[in-house]
Amino acid sequence: MEQIAIFLFAIFVASLLNIALKKIDIPTAIGYIFTGVVVAHFLHINADNTEILDHLSEFGIVLLMFTIGLEFSFRELQIMKKEVFVYGSLQVLLTGGLFALGAIFLFGFEPKSAIVVGFALALSSTAIVLKILNETGDIHASYGRKALGILLFQDIAVIPLLLMIDIFTKEVPVTSLLLQTLLNMILFFALLLLLGRFVIDRFLRYAILSQSQEIFLLAVFFVILLSSAISHFFGFSYSLGAFFAGMLLAESHYKYQIEADLAPFRDLLLGLFFFAVGNRIDIGFVFGHIGVIFLLMIGVMLLKAAILYAVLVFFQEQRRTAFKTALALSQVGEFALALFVLALGNHLLDGQSVQILSSVVIFSMIATPFLLKNLKSLADKLFQEPVRELKIESTGFKNHIILCGYGPLGRDLAKDLRERGFEYVIIEHDLKLYEEALANEEPVFFGNAAQRAVLESLDIKNACAVVITFHNLEKIRLVTQSVLDLAPQAHIVARVRDEEEAKVLEDLKIQSLVITTQTLAQAMIRELFYCSLNYVNYPNFLLS
Repeated sequence: MEQIAIFLFAIFVASLLNIALKKIDIPTAIGYIFTGVVVAHFLHINADNTEILDHLSEFGIVLLMFTIGLEFSFRELQIMKKEVFVYGSLQVLLTGGLFALGAIFLFGFEPKSAIVVGFALALSSTAIVLKILNETGDIHASYGRKALGILLFQDIAVIPLLLMIDIFTKEVPVTSLLLQTLLNMILFFALLLLLGRFVIDRFLRYAILSQSQEIFLLAVFFVILLSSAISHFFGFSYSLGAFFAGMLLAESHYKYQIEADLAPFRDLLLGLFFFAVGNRIDIGFVFGHIGVIFLLMIGVMLLKAAILYAVLVFFQEQRRTAFKTALALSQVGEFALALFVLALGNHLLDGQSVQILSSVVIFSMIATPFLLKNLKSLADKLFQEPVRELKIESTGFKNHIILCGYGPLGRDLAKDLRERGFEYVIIEHDLKLYEEALANEEPVFFGNAAQRAVLESLDIKNACAVVITFHNLEKIRLVTQSVLDLAPQAHIVARVRDEEEAKVLEDLKIQSLVITTQTLAQAMIRELFYCSLNYVNYPNFLLS
């Protein structure tokens, strides 16, 4: 009963806070963090509740990393190798090393403790940064891609950081630990690739054949959990396993449907993560050390931004882009909290240090949405050169036609469009029709055309027209409403059987509504006219 009361109170507070904060355009992440603060302050939460909450919130990060992985195939990761392995490694090594030295000489930490603190502070928040960049669309901007590449390396760097704590606290030879980690990594990737090639794709295909969205979603959750469990078995993080599972499916045509289906679950579970972050704030302790916490937070964020900015400028990146990337990653990430707790359990840090460092992390995370919201205006004030940032489109389509459905009509339209040289893309939710389009080498994606996430992934705002080929009035209405919500000026072409059906849809802004009976009648009249011209004695024919 106590857990239900806490749950209801948390939902109520989160709803009120987010409704109020949204009016002043503050992200929901802040509302969830404040909810955690309020609930922790006014209600007693026992260790069991906290443990359950931590597991659920961690699953939110797992889903986020999976959907981010869907955006990147292994081929694209190779393209981003400079952002991931050069910028990412330099950011972690330089920032972590400098913070470790500062912890030793300025605050008197032991070298082992200082190294843990320094490299934990070098990490940034994957959960907050990627969520906001996804929401704003800046994940495809040049600074967003650089931020993503560096975050990916930071997630990989978590592995040696965990090993480092083992090395510092256990009598285990460093060489054997490193060799074991390398072997585990090779085995992990090999197993995941084999599963992806021979099991996962077929498994999802059978789920789609069931023609049940519920079964398909259940199959996707199984794939995510399986890859995360395999990753954890080999000693890596759950989120890293989920990310690579997403990359395995990035080349499949199910990716847009998976993204659309997972988005609500991902966002709700990420809300739990932010709630758990706020739940860790001890208001009494924070007010007692508020000066130290804020000075440390500002110092850490400024130093992190300065180091990353210097690295990017050194490699001749555009100064405006370097500035935005550096500010976007200036906060300390959620995994630092886990590292501090682990260090406390292994007697590398004391309780007071962990409280201060955790508060610095949390307040830097709270500041991040405000920074990201104002990145453009801050960059405009400091860098006046008229620079247009490169936008990398998710599909590369522009001025294209989106063809909804690959039935008989869709098939004929696709053939005609191809012969006329038009650029088009097909959305099909029926597996047999989808596979038929694949066999015909059509640019087809598996997904529900009524889901906004699917339409966004196919660059609906840049499309010159949307053609709805199916007859179902309810589906036509759903697709049309989704299209108009995302692209109000979109040119929509749809078909109905007769004028009665046309009246049902007259409240929608469908520019070209083709009535099948009228079109058929006109075609028959044309055929009759052309046929009659073949008779030389046309009047005599009629008289006879």
